[in-house]
Amino acid sequence: MPEPSPSSQRRGRLLRFGAACAALSAVTGYVVVQYVTGGAGEPACRVVSAEGDGTTYAFTPEQAVNAATIAAVGTGRGLPERAVTIALATALQESALRNLDHGDRDSLGLFQQRPSQGWGTAREVTDPAYAAGAFYEHLVKVPDYTELPLTVAAQRVQRSGYPEAYAKHEPDAALLAAALTGASAATLTCEGRPESATATGPDAVRAALARDFGSGARQETDARDAARAGARETAAPGADADVPAAETSGRTVTLPVTDGTAAGRGVRERGWQLAHWAVANASALHIERVTYAGRQWVAGNTDSRWRATRSGGAEAAGVPGSAVGAGTSAVRIVTAQ
Repeated sequence: MPEPSPSSQRRGRLLRFGAACAALSAVTGYVVVQYVTGGAGEPACRVVSAEGDGTTYAFTPEQAVNAATIAAVGTGRGLPERAVTIALATALQESALRNLDHGDRDSLGLFQQRPSQGWGTAREVTDPAYAAGAFYEHLVKVPDYTELPLTVAAQRVQRSGYPEAYAKHEPDAALLAAALTGASAATLTCEGRPESATATGPDAVRAALARDFGSGARQETDARDAARAGARETAAPGADADVPAAETSGRTVTLPVTDGTAAGRGVRERGWQLAHWAVANASALHIERVTYAGRQWVAGNTDSRWRATRSGGAEAAGVPGSAVGAGTSAVRIVTAQ
């Protein structure tokens, strides 16, 4: 049998090399996607700039839940939007907003906090609400942290080996913080594809509220829901004509928006924080609809936009009493069950 010619051998080597490069490229692309999205597929949530300049940030439902928790814990402590921006940029760098169960040495969680360095137990630092609270406790001890460059403020808390790395996340973190503190209205949307969950329905929503905002939020919500249930029993037929039937059933959680004064926030900002929090948690908690200030988000829409409700003109203007939960006094959340 004749031996292969040198030219055919070269072609064979080139083909094998090309195939190896293609395989390596595919593996690398998969790893990058898994890292960016937390292994949860394509991003299904998006934040847009309120300035109308086309700036957007896309992320996964897992990342959205964690970002909303970080923002809720910060505002619950009365901290300004800048503190939330610093915290979000730090978590973007340290974990890509994923609650990691591994890291350098014993680093764990959203902020890669080390139990051996006094941040808490392994169980504590992998609790997103606890981890965020621990970060803020250290941040507020940094003199004039709101006036410092973000990377400097973050580094004084984290003491990272790569202190300049936080800076590249500032634009995305600022966009997220504006939405998740309520400073930007109707700017966060998710597709709302349900994920597997051990508990769903109104009780799961109330438990998540208590987790992120504290037990006071749940107590206020329970009281408002009880009052609404009593009102429905005595209401005349058709009194809730502008509200879908599901919202007059036991699948609705009503969040009163009465205290928006923390850290200088107005009631409307507080309302949009709660509304965006609900949308960020939509996949995990099987939330179908969120309504606030004459705008409504519905899970499953291809564009996932906030749309005006039928009484949206009055609600958007903040006119009280135009519909059940109308104006800026309440956020309504409807669950799938």
